Amino acid sequence: MSEKRAVSPLVKLGLELGPVVLFFIAYSRWKDEVFTFGGTDYSGFIVITAGFIPIMVLSTLLLWKLTGHLSRMQLMSTILVVVFGGLTVWLNDDTFFKMKPTIIYALFAALLGIGLLRGESWLAAVMEGMVPMTHEGWMAMTKRMCGFFFALAVLNEVVWRTMSTDTWVSFKTFALPLALFVFIMSQSGLIARHKLPKDPGQ
Repeated sequence: MSEKRAVSPLVKLGLELGPVVLFFIAYSRWKDEVFTFGGTDYSGFIVITAGFIPIMVLSTLLLWKLTGHLSRMQLMSTILVVVFGGLTVWLNDDTFFKMKPTIIYALFAALLGIGLLRGESWLAAVMEGMVPMTHEGWMAMTKRMCGFFFALAVLNEVVWRTMSTDTWVSFKTFALPLALFVFIMSQSGLIARHKLPKDPGQ
C-alpha cells in the first residue's frame, strides 16, 4: 500500500471539488445547447457528463499520485461517476447520473447501519486517527451520520424527480456539500463530550 504523503490542503480541495465546479460552469454555459454525434442528438447535460467522466478520473488519479491515498468515499464516487455517467451517455438518458448521489449516500447509510447492528462503528475505523473519541462517542456519531446519509439519499431523489435539471445541478453542486459541512460542524458538542484525553507522553 502506498504511504500517505502530505499535500497542500488547497490542492487537495481543488482536486476533490474542481471537477464538480467545472461541471457546474460548463452546464451553465451549454445547458440549452443540442449536439449531434453520429446522427443522434445529445443535450448539453449529456455532453457535459461525457466530459466530466475523464476529468473526474484524472482528478482522482492525481490525488492518489500526490497523496498516496484515496478515501473510500472519493474512490466510490469516482467509480459511480464512471458507471452511471457512462450509462447516462450510452443510453442518452440523464436519469442515471442524477441517481448517483442517491446510490452513494444510501450505500454509506447501509454500511454504517450494518456496522451498528454488529455493535461496531465502521465510521471510527475510517476517521479514528483524525478524531480520537470513546466508543460511545463513535457509536452516537455513527447513528447520526447513518441517518444523515439516508436523509440526503431521500432528498436527492425528491429533488431530481420533482424539480428541474437546473435546480438539481445547483442542489448537487452547492446544497449537498454545504449540508455535509454544516452537519459535521454541528457535531462539535458530541465530539467535545466524548473526546479522549491527550496522552501525557505526547
